[in-house]
Amino acid sequence: MTTYSSARHHNETWVKDGYLLVDASPIDWAPLNNIMKYVTIRAGHFEINYGDAHFRRTDNGNSIRNPLVGNYIMDAFTTEVGAEVYLRAKGFLVMGGVTGGESRGMIANPDKRAPSYLAKVGFDKKFSDDFRFRLTASEYATSSSVSNTLFSGDRAGSRYYDVLENTTSTETAQAWSGAMQPGLKNSIHSFVVNPFLQFRGLEIFGNIERAKGRAAGETDNRTWKQNVGEAVYRFLPNQQLYVAARYNTVKGQLTVGTPDVTVKRTQIGGGWFLTPNLLTKIEYVNQKYLDFPTTDIRNGGKFKGFMVEGVVAF
Repeated sequence: MTTYSSARHHNETWVKDGYLLVDASPIDWAPLNNIMKYVTIRAGHFEINYGDAHFRRTDNGNSIRNPLVGNYIMDAFTTEVGAEVYLRAKGFLVMGGVTGGESRGMIANPDKRAPSYLAKVGFDKKFSDDFRFRLTASEYATSSSVSNTLFSGDRAGSRYYDVLENTTSTETAQAWSGAMQPGLKNSIHSFVVNPFLQFRGLEIFGNIERAKGRAAGETDNRTWKQNVGEAVYRFLPNQQLYVAARYNTVKGQLTVGTPDVTVKRTQIGGGWFLTPNLLTKIEYVNQKYLDFPTTDIRNGGKFKGFMVEGVVAF
């Protein structure tokens, strides 16, 4: 079980998820023991394994895995109730899963709800102490939902407080400043490919993502595209210091039948591990909004500046 002590969007203590993970046979029977050498089962309420970017993002206070301060513009993260089954052998990975399609196990509006289906295939191998390669492809699909949160499930909120918000905004209500939530809450079909290459202190990570779907009241699908390239170089003994850069673009329709809008973000920074669980980070961020409607506060908008963050992991 994971608990948030407090968050920007939820100031109170609350539970993120809780689940059962089975990777060994509960019965000492040779055929089942052999099967469970390759099989893992996860069931309950959990962070769904869509894509690999959620392994490198900031989850409220848990930001030690993120080399920079902010998450992606279109942040794929949510928790749902269901199960995932994994098969791993010789570096290959296959996963299939099914969930209730929403972040809570509600029984309201059953006619508007349908299961969500997840799939992931990939290859991950460490060829030597210096070289590791990973490539995965993930898919998420649901035909109907009251309020799907694949791209709006981050309860913690953005690190870029109150950028491009109006004067009545609050840190809680407008918790996701600087992010783009495409509003595909009624149905969604999303696909992402994540290549990863590690050679000594150098890490290269990519995110090529396509999502289409619609909100309640929309009869046609809208499409959103996100591309991310990230590079990290770690150096000194035990890789205590690192530098990092990320370029992130998002493009899609705010509403059906309107021209695409575009958001571009550049992040450059680095970090210093004072101890294995104590990290300080600095980042320069530059974000621009293009082709937004003239009635939208983000029309012609941009923000830039430095962010400094301290991380304690325990």
